[in-house]
Amino acid sequence: MTDHVLIERQGPIQTIRMNRPDKKNAITRAMYASMAKALTDGDADPAIRVHVFFGVPGAFSSGNDLSDFMAVAMGGAGGTEVFDFLMALARSAKPIVSAADGIAVGIGTTLHLHCDLTFATPRTVFRTPFVDLALVPEAGSSLIAPLLLGRQQAFALLGLGEGFSAERAKDAGLIYEVVGEDQLEARALQVAGEIAAKPPEALRIARDLMRGNRDELVARIEEEGRHFNARLKSDEARQAFMAFMARKKG
Repeated sequence: MTDHVLIERQGPIQTIRMNRPDKKNAITRAMYASMAKALTDGDADPAIRVHVFFGVPGAFSSGNDLSDFMAVAMGGAGGTEVFDFLMALARSAKPIVSAADGIAVGIGTTLHLHCDLTFATPRTVFRTPFVDLALVPEAGSSLIAPLLLGRQQAFALLGLGEGFSAERAKDAGLIYEVVGEDQLEARALQVAGEIAAKPPEALRIARDLMRGNRDELVARIEEEGRHFNARLKSDEARQAFMAFMARKKG
């Protein structure tokens, strides 16, 4: 696995840490592949009871690495790594906890929609600028967000691209708890330990009942993916990417 994703096991807890601080945890195709494998391997291992996602201080993730988007926009092949990761999230057999600090953009926000409990620091801001980049929501967020947040809050997040502070995200139901930066990881691991101590079969059934049939979610991810891939190759998206890259260089 790439060292941009660190996988560790602490008893029944598997931690998946995005570790690319110099790029604010922008996620590459190799990172998606590593995280997908960690989820599927952990789900298949009866010794693992819960997955925990971490970022680095100040950056959970700044979203997809835009160089990968640019490559597809300019006619390159996209690969299946992102889709494989999203499917692993949607079909996860074990509970998922996440801990976000600072930047949480794009998939850095929508990942949490698949988590059973998310903790975030007061300085965390959740934002999904898909439409600003001439793209569409992904990770099943167009289905899950309206159900969790209500249609208007979901539109503010996914359509308007408005940033949600940690407190607003908690009030809206996107995350579970706001905790201090020095407490974030310890708190997430504490609760993960509590989850891991539950009777596993009873917890699995209860979680499946709460999540419901996942066929609709899988179908929505596939539908979003078709639109997303088409948008990546559009003139509108190419112009948006070039404008964004120019601003970064300016």
